[in-house]
Amino acid sequence: MATLKPFPALRPAPGFAARISAPPYDVVSTEEARALAGDNPYCFLHVGRPEIDLPPGTDSHAPEVYKKGAENFQLLQEAGALRPDAQPQFYLYRQVMGAHAQVGLVAAASCQEYLEGIIKKHELTRVDKEDDRVRHIETLNSQTGPVFLTYRADAAFDRFVAKHTATAPDTDLTAADGVRHTTWPIAAADEIAFVEQTFARIPHLYIADGHHRSAAAARVFQSRQGQGNSARFLAVIFPHDQMQILPYNRVLKDLHGLTPEQLLARLDAVFTLRETSDAKPAHKHELGLYLGDRWRMLTFRSHLTTSTDPIETLDVTLLQRHILVPLFGIDDPRTSTRINFVGGIRGTAELEKRVNSGEYACAFSMFPTSIEDLMSIADAGGIMPPKSTWFEPKLRDGLFCHMI
Repeated sequence: MATLKPFPALRPAPGFAARISAPPYDVVSTEEARALAGDNPYCFLHVGRPEIDLPPGTDSHAPEVYKKGAENFQLLQEAGALRPDAQPQFYLYRQVMGAHAQVGLVAAASCQEYLEGIIKKHELTRVDKEDDRVRHIETLNSQTGPVFLTYRADAAFDRFVAKHTATAPDTDLTAADGVRHTTWPIAAADEIAFVEQTFARIPHLYIADGHHRSAAAARVFQSRQGQGNSARFLAVIFPHDQMQILPYNRVLKDLHGLTPEQLLARLDAVFTLRETSDAKPAHKHELGLYLGDRWRMLTFRSHLTTSTDPIETLDVTLLQRHILVPLFGIDDPRTSTRINFVGGIRGTAELEKRVNSGEYACAFSMFPTSIEDLMSIADAGGIMPPKSTWFEPKLRDGLFCHMI
């Protein structure tokens, strides 16, 4: 069972949401954050990326950076731009990106259930990234970046959500990237009870995005022994059938000593190849290859895709095992400097641009990993290869904070 609880969110006062909300701290560089914040003192990047308010070149993990973030966070509260709700509530958070819409429940999830595996993960975390989020949470005494969770959809809860989202929202903004963000509180005692009872019947939640944030929250919970509100972490939970996963594409620095002709000849043992003007794969086990100013569509040969292990049939696994290791000599994509990863939100034109510039030798466009594969792997206790999924749209920082 999943134990979700309401909480009194610290959130933007009326009229401030559009000025405060910002992209997640980990999808923008310091330079991008500085440009996005511009001359807006309310932008939440002053909290999530506080090095933008310190001299250029400041180490983003220096103690003064976390201190500056806490100061900026306090200033937003003193200015009345961020205010705590008077009572614990749940919230609904809808995002609309083009033709795609998804509605999640904003709630306080259980750190203990994360540690026990009721909240399932599918990625490994890096200690340095966990350390960064632990220091951020500890210094601010708040979780300011929500963890993106999913669950197997529940029809009764879908009806409950549809009823609420038909009413007037209390926050409605469209960000610079065109994504619309809308929120509703759930404050009535009977409705709070309904939400709690619904999720008590749901056996597992799954981390879609936010493995480092959830791991850091669990570490703070353990170090504080659950004091205050540290036993729970900020999360937005979406039904699995509303999730949008984009591909996570690959670009390679060189051909590892092969000529383009030699590479294509070697690929023929793994794929059937055809030239195409379409850069996007149409289905699982199909990849696009951009090499020498043209696209080719590659389809894995059937004998390579018959495993009953869901990890072994992921395209990112097959690409790593049959191409990146033997042909490119990339044994560990986490540490290799000869490979880079490009989120699908940037499109295949970005792959062409990087190869045409001469910075990279070739690019692979991927078919998106399915949410069903993600949940199956997590259920089996498996770990997906790095950079397997890119979820869009991203949750905005600053719309909800959980004070611990």
